[in-house]
Amino acid sequence: MKNKKERLQLIVNLVKKNSIGSQNELAQMLEKNGCRVTQATLSRDLKSMKITKVATNDGGYMYIIPDTNKIHDSMLMSGQRSMTAHQQVGFISIKFSGNIAVIKTRNGYAAGLAYDIDMSHSDEVLGTIAGADTVFAIMDENLSHDDALKFFARFIPVEHE
Repeated sequence: MKNKKERLQLIVNLVKKNSIGSQNELAQMLEKNGCRVTQATLSRDLKSMKITKVATNDGGYMYIIPDTNKIHDSMLMSGQRSMTAHQQVGFISIKFSGNIAVIKTRNGYAAGLAYDIDMSHSDEVLGTIAGADTVFAIMDENLSHDDALKFFARFIPVEHE
């Protein structure tokens, strides 16, 4: 491997295309691709790219890459994103309990969705709490569920009238 930039790109590609559960497993994959790294270097690389582990449905873990680039964030903050360009593919369902929206996602997708909602800095949602597969979104108490669905359609594929 010629340089750090190439190594980091290889790590991104491997994490995106494989279910990798440990640094040792990732190091072996890197070595098969011509990149030998120490555990300390790999750990620093993962930390610098904010790659993290999430629990899988089978009781194991896998690395994921959060979606936090600056352009993405600034577009969310200004509300400039088109629906198809950003909707979370891990979305499962949304239900309401008073002024709380309970959004179910595939395992590992809730934090990214909550982040996107929070970065919109909207008046509709006061804040979110995310687990591995669930987002609690606290909505303004005067917001109707239909208006909430219109708002959430910016982030998830929901139907509203």
